[in-house]
Amino acid sequence: MPTIPVLMYHHISPLKGDTITVTPEVFEAHMRLLKDQGFFTPSLHELMDFIEGKAGFKGKAAVITFDDGYLDNYIYGFPVLKSLGIKAVVFLVTGWADMASLQGLDKFGLIDAYRAVPVPHNRTKELIERADAAKVVMDWAMIEEMRASGFVEFGSHTMTHRECDKLKEDELDKELRGSKSAIEARLKTECKYLSWPRGKYNAACLRAAKEAGYSAVFTTEPGVCKPGDDPFSIKRIVVKDDVDWFRKRLRIYTSTVLSSLYLKVKGRI
Repeated sequence: MPTIPVLMYHHISPLKGDTITVTPEVFEAHMRLLKDQGFFTPSLHELMDFIEGKAGFKGKAAVITFDDGYLDNYIYGFPVLKSLGIKAVVFLVTGWADMASLQGLDKFGLIDAYRAVPVPHNRTKELIERADAAKVVMDWAMIEEMRASGFVEFGSHTMTHRECDKLKEDELDKELRGSKSAIEARLKTECKYLSWPRGKYNAACLRAAKEAGYSAVFTTEPGVCKPGDDPFSIKRIVVKDDVDWFRKRLRIYTSTVLSSLYLKVKGRI
């Protein structure tokens, strides 16, 4: 049975070379490769069934994930997903979405401004810190639109994107339960999945996630999914802004033998 790579994106932006960014042209090329090669893009529920040995897939599959919920995901990523019929997951920082929604700025004005002058990642962080998130992250109206399309589902990335392994027990509980509750209230669907901000977690974080009601947790640790994996330590592949890299990695990461050999060698470098 083939392994399944869970691909991790952040920004989809014209700012080539910026931190954690893939350009719109490269992102579309990535998605077209998946489409042209007949890849299935499972929902997280379908991925869990695969991990638990309840279901398999005919042919190859890959899961598309985005962390944080940046505005550029809506501007550049969402139209591609819809046009090609590809499903994806966005792990939301719900406090940022709340902040963006409270500002009540015109959606089309924000999109036009961003297209005219894309915001680099470091500037994104500054705007969020000064409570000007609407210029760089999605508001709840955009999130609800994406959810209603049937192509995008949403998981938790905590309330405020703090490093969970550094939080006190009550702070951690608030981050995990608060984000879960916000998504469930806004989108009228159960939020069962979490990804760690900056990939930071420890044993106490895992206990807190289970107690908060999450069924699976996504990490930033490199690897692929296969039946029998621990659902509270799901590995992901950080994508690169490169089409050839993507094409080669799809071949490697959907092969049980090749992915195992490659990840072992990569771990020694």
